[in-house]
Amino acid sequence: MYLTGFADEAAPDIDGQIRATKELGWQTIEARNVNGTNIHDVSEEAFEEIAGKLQDAGVQINCFGSAIANWGKRITDPFDITLEEVNQAIPRMQRLGTQLIRIMSYAVLDDREPDDQMEEERFRRLRILHQTFTAAGLTPVHENCMNYGGMSWQHTLRLVENVPGLKLVFDTGNPVFTDDRSKPKPYPKQSSWEFYSHVKEHIAYVHIKDGRFVEESGGLFPKVEYTFPGEGDGDVVRIVRDLLESGYDGGFSIEPHLSVVHHDASVVSEEEQRFNNYVEYGRRMERIVSELSNE
Repeated sequence: MYLTGFADEAAPDIDGQIRATKELGWQTIEARNVNGTNIHDVSEEAFEEIAGKLQDAGVQINCFGSAIANWGKRITDPFDITLEEVNQAIPRMQRLGTQLIRIMSYAVLDDREPDDQMEEERFRRLRILHQTFTAAGLTPVHENCMNYGGMSWQHTLRLVENVPGLKLVFDTGNPVFTDDRSKPKPYPKQSSWEFYSHVKEHIAYVHIKDGRFVEESGGLFPKVEYTFPGEGDGDVVRIVRDLLESGYDGGFSIEPHLSVVHHDASVVSEEEQRFNNYVEYGRRMERIVSELSNE
């Protein structure tokens, strides 16, 4: 078992991300954005600079937090867009010795009902993604976010059943503010524990996020009060305890969202506040794991 995190929530640049990781005494980062651009999209020159700084610092990238097939991409978009990102990511993962890459299953089509989401095309594309990554010796993990698989635990299981071998990265916080589209309208929010319990056997990696749903915003992401781990409605302690008791030996990746929300450009914070919040979040997660391990 190891701890890692989306260090772009500590600092936008790779130097600050490395500094936050070293401050926590950790060895890995889940790479997402560097200076506002996803690691699989930065220029070759920028990527080589990032790789050099990581090597010099003795810090590794354990997972690419990619934008592949995420909530900003529609299943009606040309598949070539996705394949281009995949082909950019693979050699970079191999260059950095990174095993895991987070993927999704495209945005929910809000103009269609939950049972009319072009499932077969999603399954077809994800089978190709899975086969492409695994053929390169890499492991794609699907996240329960604002995408087809995140509509409910039932949708995630349909995805797993139709994409043989697909593993999951389970995000503890996403169910808190996500509609449960397995139920009739008006959709209630999901339960993190219920979702986790049904998909547990397929989980290979975990994102730690916590908070409380506040209200709908009128946009894709509702208003959420993000909290330190264990202080919200994400059942973080209960889920981590169950994983540890079950012999889970994968990563716990922190995604605080406390002072900077990755998908909301209107949320800003002072540089040091951002850095300190990330480090404090990591330390609190360390305490949770330590206390549960000693129960």
